[in-house]
Parts: sequence; structure tokens; C-alpha cells
Amino acid sequence: MELKILELSASHAFGAGEIEKTDSYISVIDEYELESTDLSNYNVLMITYFADQEYLYKHKRIIENFLSEGKVVVFCGHLFRPWLPGASLFMPKKLNSYQDYFVQTVPGAPLFNGVEIEDMVLNKGVAGFFARGYYYTPEHAEVCLTFTDGKAISYIDRHTTNGTIIVHAGRSLLGFENATNTLKKISEQTLTLLKNEVCGGNK
Repeated sequence: MELKILELSASHAFGAGEIEKTDSYISVIDEYELESTDLSNYNVLMITYFADQEYLYKHKRIIENFLSEGKVVVFCGHLFRPWLPGASLFMPKKLNSYQDYFVQTVPGAPLFNGVEIEDMVLNKGVAGFFARGYYYTPEHAEVCLTFTDGKAISYIDRHTTNGTIIVHAGRSLLGFENATNTLKKISEQTLTLLKNEVCGGNK
């Protein structure tokens, strides 16, 4: 089976301009076209930060049906409406120091293998750009990245629905392809994971 990703563009916000994609496996539509788009040709739905979550909540049945077909939904951002099955709402990180933004990978988990912690945490010496909050994970979810206190930043849920849900409390996992440091590995490993989910039968 071929990987076919449909990305919802939040072209009303800071994400304007992201709607142009040249990758053959990614199609991009304006998010408000979701309800009128035939999703049968796609096996991954990518939803990122700045998405209109009131709209997604109104049309959450579309996402539920997509997952019921054994497909994959990826959400990267801060969930504040319950439109994604099994997912808790985003929890802001309480801070006492910039070190509270430091993260740690989970040994053996996909997505962040070989990615340097400093590359994730610090940008020009400032912490907090990668993740500023966490999620309570569904039962049996595979946690991939946490803060140093163990709170989950990224996880994979293959049990709540017939499909696979990938949640990340930050920017798009596919948005690091042009990085000049080890962050580039995140996009590469996300694509590998998606191909495995779609083609490898990980359910």
C-alpha cells in the first residue's frame, strides 16, 4: 500500500503559505474543505498547530470514521477541544526554571532516535520552543518523548480506535525536513513510522 497523506492547512493563520507541497505522498487542502473532501484515497490525516479546533470538534465524526477504517491521524499542537478519540486536553507545563523544558527520549521508541536533546530544547540559547506542555496518555499508548519528570510530549495510540493516533505537543513532526542539525531525523523517522503503520500492519 502506498503512503498517502492529507494535510489540513490552517491558511487563515501563521501557517499561511504552507499549503504548497511538492512531495508526491502529501496533498494539502484548506482545513475547511475537510467536510467536502473524499478521504477514501488517503491513509494518513495530518493536523497541525493553528488548526481551527472548533471546526474539527463540529466535524469530529469525520475523524472518527477515518480512524475506524484503520487509518492514521497525526495531531501536532495543543488540543483544547475533545475531537480526537482517546486524547486528553493539552496541559501547560508549570515552570520554575528553563530546565523544566528539558526533554528525554524513551529507549526503543520511534520518532526521536539519534536526535540530540540540545537540538530539541535550545534555539539560540533559549528553551521552550520544542514543547511547552504535555498530555495524559490513553491506556497502552506507546510514549516516545517526555519531559524529565515523565510527562508525555509525544505518544502513539493503537488501541483506542481501529486506527493509529499519533499526538505530539508541538509543531509538525514533518516540519523538520530542512533542519541543519539532528532535528532533521524527526521528519525522516516520522515518515518511516507512517509507512510502517500504513503498509506494515502494526495494529
